[in-house]
Amino acid sequence: MTNSRNSSGEATSYRYTPELAGALENRWQQYWRDNGTFNAPNPVGDLADPDQELPADKLFVQDMFPYPSGAGLHVGHPLGYIATDVFARFNRMQGRNVLHTLGYDAFGLPAEQYAV
Repeated sequence: MTNSRNSSGEATSYRYTPELAGALENRWQQYWRDNGTFNAPNPVGDLADPDQELPADKLFVQDMFPYPSGAGLHVGHPLGYIATDVFARFNRMQGRNVLHTLGYDAFGLPAEQYAV
């Protein structure tokens, strides 16, 4: 355990340290590698595995690229990606063939309104 001082000068004890965070991260990354948690088959190209059959159940998920519309870029932009990322990962882990893309809309309504 690591001891630190709070604002009143009292000693406080913390269980979560940078070393523990690194150990947890390494353990989970190894688990994900060993179990293929985030593996997705490539349907075509040099990385395609001809022996691996692609799931017939397909899903297309598209996000819009977060363009900076001046002072209007705020925490609401990444919040939209959390839901689609969870949705795409969940469906991939359920065995679906998921294509999760990032579209680009440089001239959307918020940017236009900010320019006006």
